[in-house]
Amino acid sequence: MDRDFLIDLFSEFGAVDIKRMFSGFGVSADGVNFAMALRGGLFLRADSENIPRFEAEGCAPFQYQTRTKTVTVNSYWQLPTRLYDDPEELAQWARAALGAARRAAVKKKPRAKKAAKRAPSPSASKSRVTKKMKAKTVKSKTAAAKRPVRKTSHKKK
Repeated sequence: MDRDFLIDLFSEFGAVDIKRMFSGFGVSADGVNFAMALRGGLFLRADSENIPRFEAEGCAPFQYQTRTKTVTVNSYWQLPTRLYDDPEELAQWARAALGAARRAAVKKKPRAKKAAKRAPSPSASKSRVTKKMKAKTVKSKTAAAKRPVRKTSHKKK
């Protein structure tokens, strides 16, 4: 599947963004990824509301192999092959997949923001500066001690 094929396939659905993803493409609308085209198949986002439709069509969830096992991704299901020739019904399935993707995005907990750093008190910054200066002084004394001493000979004439 290439980018142009996917744009044509979803033309009845509406405008979609097609972006490279893994070894294929991700399909999104309004900034929400709801389908992926990988390994010659098209997979739509699914949840408890639309998985029964996929099961009734005899479709399977997306799977991939690792070195040790087969991983099943139940949130993406293969598009029924009959929908490739029925753009109107494909648009309905795509809308349902977009709904599932939006519901999943709402369920995700937002990442906690990092705590804002407090402005250091003037005395704290002064002590840090003092520590840094002491460390530099110690380093310079140690470095001076490690330097080889050059012997110079002054000959008297």
